[in-house]
Amino acid sequence: MNSMNKIIDYLKETYEIKSVKSPMDMQFHFETEKKLVHSILGDLKSKGFKQLSLITAVDWIEENEFQLTYILFNWDNGIHAILNTRLDRDNPKFTTILPIFPGAEYYERDVHEFFGIEFKGNEKSFKPLFLEMWDELPPLRKDFDPQAFSDKTFPKMEYTTQFLTDVGGVNNEGS
Repeated sequence: MNSMNKIIDYLKETYEIKSVKSPMDMQFHFETEKKLVHSILGDLKSKGFKQLSLITAVDWIEENEFQLTYILFNWDNGIHAILNTRLDRDNPKFTTILPIFPGAEYYERDVHEFFGIEFKGNEKSFKPLFLEMWDELPPLRKDFDPQAFSDKTFPKMEYTTQFLTDVGGVNNEGS
């Protein structure tokens, strides 16, 4: 049994794991309840998964949920662990993981800014990271309408054939 299988077996024996998949060598994905995330992350860190590579989210609008995804890496054995949990889309709040992974600060700010998920305990998660002066719905939520935003925010531009030929390099003769 390789070390990845040992880790998976340990997690299954210790925690309520909803599903485990291994889409490629040296990588496994698993899903659990949000109440277990902090314990599992701390446990994995103590077992060598010391690098938090990414926190991201997926908007499952039809299911009225967000999926939070934590990607960890173990430099000793080269294994990636990808932990998923679900949050209610109508009240997307989760407790920060800063006490476990201090580097999570910017990832949590990013997820807050683009999905609107609040991280209790990370006071800086409300501080703009990329979208300064943004007052619209977070742009990676599936109910954000980029066309409506563009129409409201920017003047409508009409492009003539001459403009396209001169600036865009388009030629009506097919060359």
